[in-house]
Amino acid sequence: MLDILAITGPIYITIGVGFLATRFGLFSKADMRVFGKFVINLALPALLFNALAQRQIGEILNGSYLLAYLAGTLAVVGLGYCWCRRFAGLNPTTSIVYVMGMTCPNSGFVGYPILLLTLAPVAGVALALNMIVENIVILPLLLALAERGRGDAGSWQRQIGPALKRLVTNPLIIGVLAGFTVSVLDGKLPDPVARSVTLFATASSALSLFVIGGTLVGLPMRGMGPRVAPIVAGKLLFHPLAVLLALFALPLLGLPALDPSLRMAVVLLAAMPMMSIYPILAQTYGGEDFSAPALLVTTTASFFTLSGLLWALKHVSVWGEWFSLLF
Repeated sequence: MLDILAITGPIYITIGVGFLATRFGLFSKADMRVFGKFVINLALPALLFNALAQRQIGEILNGSYLLAYLAGTLAVVGLGYCWCRRFAGLNPTTSIVYVMGMTCPNSGFVGYPILLLTLAPVAGVALALNMIVENIVILPLLLALAERGRGDAGSWQRQIGPALKRLVTNPLIIGVLAGFTVSVLDGKLPDPVARSVTLFATASSALSLFVIGGTLVGLPMRGMGPRVAPIVAGKLLFHPLAVLLALFALPLLGLPALDPSLRMAVVLLAAMPMMSIYPILAQTYGGEDFSAPALLVTTTASFFTLSGLLWALKHVSVWGEWFSLLF
């Protein structure tokens, strides 16, 4: 177990340093927003660009990975929404906000640093594939459903244009598309430019974790346990389980099996806590009272769930037997 803690420990120690530095005034919450903008607008796009531009296009466009992650995520969207509506009695918009917390992982800020320590050769490609599904399908779909749930039948249609505009101007998507282009053209950047891009890319890991810690300062918690428990369970348990089941189904559909490293990567990324902007998005739809506590609890609990998952992936022989039989 110590080898697993050697992986997850530095991740959560860095988050803790960000929390303490903000809690005791070394940095402010406003500083965290500035650091976050640097990561989102420069460091992560540079990382995604490097991950894709340095590989052949055949290594990147992995249909099995995309389908497994998309199918597992959509399954949680559907089941989570049904649970919220039928059993929890939530209204349509609040139900979608709950589902957003269950299905939108923090692939960049938490997921990539963990993959870098566990599955470094495929970390960048897995992150890019996740970003494609999350930014092009899942998040736009959930935002459209949330707008529709407000009761304005035409609202979500009016959102399509601005949503597409935000998508094509999103630095993360630009980084993915630029990396794809260089890969397809088999191009190569001049050395000074390539090294500059690499400098920005290497800044993403520690700073992103530090930002997560800082954003957790001051989040309310009192009396929130029963409200956030379904979101926590959906994100940390049911989302990776659904993706795992989708992986099992790939051979039944006649699709090629994933490389073992990518199989581990897609399950790990699905098991990450929700994205750090979850409370900001939820606030737009009246979910500010439970979304921030959900982020805090999920991020804290993920230390234990991710450590357990990593231990299972590395040491439980049954896991290997299952995959050897199915793949």
